[in-house]
Amino acid sequence: MKDFFRTFILIFLTSFIIPVKAYSLEYIETFSSIADSFSSFVDKNAGTTVFPSLDIPAGGREESLGSAFTAVADDISFFEYNPAASCVLDQTSLGFFHNSWIADSNIETIAGTIRNENFGCGAKIKCFYVPFTEYNDFGDRVASSYYSETTAVVNASYNFFNGYYFKGLAVGGNAKIAWRAIPDYTDRDTGEIIKHSGISQSALAFMTDLGVLLRFNAAKFFDDRDPNLKVGLTLQNIGVSLTGFQSAQGVHLDDSLPTAINAGISYRFIKPAMIAFDFKQPVNLMDFSKTQMYSFGVGLDVNVTDFVEVMAGFRLKGANPRISLGTEITLKQFILDFNYTFDLTSSVNPVNHFSVALKLNFGDRGRYAKELEAESYYEEGLKYYARGQMDLAVEQWEKCLKINPGFTPARNSIKLVSNSKKLFDRVIDIQSLE
Repeated sequence: MKDFFRTFILIFLTSFIIPVKAYSLEYIETFSSIADSFSSFVDKNAGTTVFPSLDIPAGGREESLGSAFTAVADDISFFEYNPAASCVLDQTSLGFFHNSWIADSNIETIAGTIRNENFGCGAKIKCFYVPFTEYNDFGDRVASSYYSETTAVVNASYNFFNGYYFKGLAVGGNAKIAWRAIPDYTDRDTGEIIKHSGISQSALAFMTDLGVLLRFNAAKFFDDRDPNLKVGLTLQNIGVSLTGFQSAQGVHLDDSLPTAINAGISYRFIKPAMIAFDFKQPVNLMDFSKTQMYSFGVGLDVNVTDFVEVMAGFRLKGANPRISLGTEITLKQFILDFNYTFDLTSSVNPVNHFSVALKLNFGDRGRYAKELEAESYYEEGLKYYARGQMDLAVEQWEKCLKINPGFTPARNSIKLVSNSKKLFDRVIDIQSLE
């Protein structure tokens, strides 16, 4: 019996374990070759800025699109991508985000936004945290706490020149304050925790974001109320970080914040599908020689049904390409987002990022109903116009404009009637001279 088991184990090792090991080696070589193909994108200035959490997505839909969201910016995720978007969102919203990042780190975010006609505003709090454990020379744990970065954001935006065909020029900004919390550490000689030792390495940052968003129709071959082409441009994290609190050196400037210029475009080529592209150029405002390399992302969004969307994205920053997959499910006023992102060049065990988001919509404050009412007045005016009742037609179109001043077809129709009357009066005058 013992010989039988020895023979079985030998067969198992030769037929299963060894091939798996060979396959693993091939797997490593495959990933290594992929990593080598991006070696030209290695950034020597990576890690030269502070508050890295400002560059980490909160998670959800925008991460599923490869963070190509500067021009998309169509839900409460807009804060980190384009502050001009709050004035063009359809719904008053509240969002909760959780992102399980690398090395046991996590990001928790809560955000809210509201819109009144062409003005929008909102607020957000985002917290990045990771366990901070200190060990002595003997490997014993002597201190345990959390390193964290917390950012609070207040947003305001306005949509100028909003009309029927051209949807306006949205301009907005974020005012942000961030706190980096370093836990206290121990004295290596005594092993005692040094009170307030972490505060000297903690930091307080003040910054702002500025953004613009253009929305219009171009090469549109389907019927839909929303514009199919969007262009966005933003300046992110313009400000300073202060550190050295309660230290002998005193309060002084920290390293540069992750300031960047972002440009994006999104295009809905058919009603169920949209593609987006983003380009990001970091700028080190304290030392231009340490400016990091550009990065870019591309995303695809497909509406499978009225309540299910699937998304895919690719992001390249440095030599670390990331591929993202996600889905969004809409259940009445509740919207759920699930995202999975993996890094192809990590190793046999890719770095996996998971994020979820819950968004609650509280309605559009009657804007859609007003649009329908304005359209009904416009259509009623067309009926009067077809019957030659010009005065009644103009009356209906004026009611339309009173509800929606940007309803261009009604304004053009009134001008047409006015010009027709002037032309008719001129013909009458000419005939009277004869």
